Amino acid sequence: MKEKLLLIEDDVAIGRIVKETLEQEGYGVAWATTGLEGLADFQADSFDLVLVDWMLPEMDGLAVCQNIRWESDVPIIMMSARKEEADKVEGLQGADDYIAKPFSLEELKARVASHLRRWKRYNKLEEVEDRTAYAFGLMIDWQRAIVSVNQQELALTQKEFALFKLLAKNPSQTFTKEELYQHIWQQPSIEDTHTVTVHIKALREKLNDSVKSPHFIQTVWGKGYRFIGEPL
Repeated sequence: MKEKLLLIEDDVAIGRIVKETLEQEGYGVAWATTGLEGLADFQADSFDLVLVDWMLPEMDGLAVCQNIRWESDVPIIMMSARKEEADKVEGLQGADDYIAKPFSLEELKARVASHLRRWKRYNKLEEVEDRTAYAFGLMIDWQRAIVSVNQQELALTQKEFALFKLLAKNPSQTFTKEELYQHIWQQPSIEDTHTVTVHIKALREKLNDSVKSPHFIQTVWGKGYRFIGEPL
């Protein structure tokens, strides 16, 4: 089965030539032209590698990398016209590789092939964890998208599970309401954080998780929320 790549590039000329070049190499390539479109594509499908431009509308490449890293270790190659060493260092905070524009298509093909070889080896060694058990009776079945407490399955909506999964997959990391809204609802900004507040409240009620003495979702006052569940 051919590898599937996600290209996120708003320059039509560059996007077209990169897509055609990689398709000629036998890869399947999905092409998005904004950061949020690319994030939505990534969350809707499975990809073996992501190529992302730094300067993108709606959400820049650094934010795209951060959002992808919250849920996947898939290789990411950052493409950018910024060539200063400090820019490369910053770009590599979330990406695995950095290639400066204009770049050689032969070099791009070589880098893509190299990262895909490593990704294949990683996936062979990585054991897929289907379920995780936590203290206080919490069990998360990642594959079936089921959360249960004391063997009682919770009736979570799709958004509630996606929100809880993001928090649980990144334990102890504090997410702002803006970050949660942007990642889960895939909107560029939020002036009213009520949507996130309502969903966190609903999650707590279904989990029977106290705001004052939480076992799972902790409020970091003035910042946001984080998952504090203790894996068994």
